[in-house]
Amino acid sequence: MQRHQIGILGATGMVGQRFIQLLEQHPWFEVVWLAASDKSSGKRYGDAVKWKLDTPLPAHIAQMQISPATPESAPKIIFAALDSDIARELEPKFAAAGCAVISNSSAFRMQQDVPLVIPEVNGDHLPLLEKQTWRKQSGGYLVTNPNCSAIGLVLALKPLEERFGLDAIFVSTMQAVSGAGYPGVPSLDILGNVVPYIKSEEEKMQEETLKLLGCLKDDRVQPLEAKISAHCNRVPVEDGHTESVSIKLRKPATREQILAAWQEFRPLAGQNLPTAPAQPIEFIPADDRPQPRLDRMRGHGMAAVVGRLRPCTLFDWKFTVLSHNTIRGAAGAALLNAELLATLGKLEPAAVPA
Repeated sequence: MQRHQIGILGATGMVGQRFIQLLEQHPWFEVVWLAASDKSSGKRYGDAVKWKLDTPLPAHIAQMQISPATPESAPKIIFAALDSDIARELEPKFAAAGCAVISNSSAFRMQQDVPLVIPEVNGDHLPLLEKQTWRKQSGGYLVTNPNCSAIGLVLALKPLEERFGLDAIFVSTMQAVSGAGYPGVPSLDILGNVVPYIKSEEEKMQEETLKLLGCLKDDRVQPLEAKISAHCNRVPVEDGHTESVSIKLRKPATREQILAAWQEFRPLAGQNLPTAPAQPIEFIPADDRPQPRLDRMRGHGMAAVVGRLRPCTLFDWKFTVLSHNTIRGAAGAALLNAELLATLGKLEPAAVPA
């Protein structure tokens, strides 16, 4: 694989920092361009960022100058870590300029011609990008990854949907404060507390889950025909979203069959990529697991960790799923999408009609 030059939009935020951390020493990608808000433009990255991760800021990144958030000087591959309102304005400009925009934003996830992708789940939705006007006019395009709370859930559901079908899904989340960015939730609002509301989170989780588990037909995604209800809560945990899930299956399944579906899940797409976990879904048999502090870094933060599988008196089965919200749920998800696009030759300049 040739080494691709990439840029990061929103480089000083929490997801932007995760991009920098995950891309350091990456075998396929090299960070050559950083952009952030107007107040950071022109500064050295090390002077503009409040670095919050548990690994040192790479010295060469600290010395890089932050560029204006315009496509004129940018490389042709962009990782976008922007708030949705800003993304709605900026991402189309980069796609129209011929850039491959791999976005973590919610702004365009539900747009009909924009692939919303987890490689292990629905990499076959990527052909949608060829239908985008940007692709036809400039060669650029936009690909998105899901909401941080949807990714762990969908990874756990995919093998069950394939083998048994899904009729109904109920999920209640306990979401880490890092999901709110920095500075996030004020300490006096979250310490010793649970906030039972995260703006638009429940709607995103419900809509995106059904799109991710749907099928591509006639150049559009037909969402999975299942009922889903989500309750989303913010809890005083630093990293790692925990979710309590109940499911109703279309075909009966034993505990052993469900465990086998998770253990044997080996998707064609997403395997053998640098950021992909060897086992996308890890089951822990202990009664009190998974826990964010103990299990969020399984698979280098890219695995969905499940446990507490037991019968449900309302539906059929219930279990707990945990995923790292800023790695698997954000920067790592976009990076994995870019790796899959690279293997498909979609990061090369596209031929545009004269």
